[in-house]
Amino acid sequence: MINDDRPVYLRLRDSIAALILDGKVRDGDPLPSVRSLAAEHGANPLTVAKAYQTFQDEGLVVVKRGVGMFVADGASARLRTNERKEFLEQRWPAIAAHMRRLGIDAADLVEKTLA
Repeated sequence: MINDDRPVYLRLRDSIAALILDGKVRDGDPLPSVRSLAAEHGANPLTVAKAYQTFQDEGLVVVKRGVGMFVADGASARLRTNERKEFLEQRWPAIAAHMRRLGIDAADLVEKTLA
C-alpha cells in the first residue's frame, strides 16, 4: 500500500529497500549507481542521491570512494526489522481499520491467499 503522493525520493527508497529485502542485492553487494537508478526510474540523479542518503544515514549502505555504494553487513536484517516495525506501527492500524469497515477477517485473507 504505497502512497503515490509521497515524495519521489521516498518511493525510490522503497524500491531500493525492496531490492535488499527480496534478496536481489545482499549484504556486501554493490547497489546500482545513482545515474543508472535515475535512468531506470526516470528520476533526477539528485533525487536518487537523496534516497541513498537515507540508507547511509541509517548505516545500511557504505560508500567506497571511486568504487560505488554497497549494502552494509547486517543491513538486510536491520532493514527487515525496521520495515516490520514501521509497517506494524504506522501502516497496519489503517489497514486493520479499513478491514473492519469492510467486514474482512483473517479467514478471508487466508482464503484469498490460498486461492
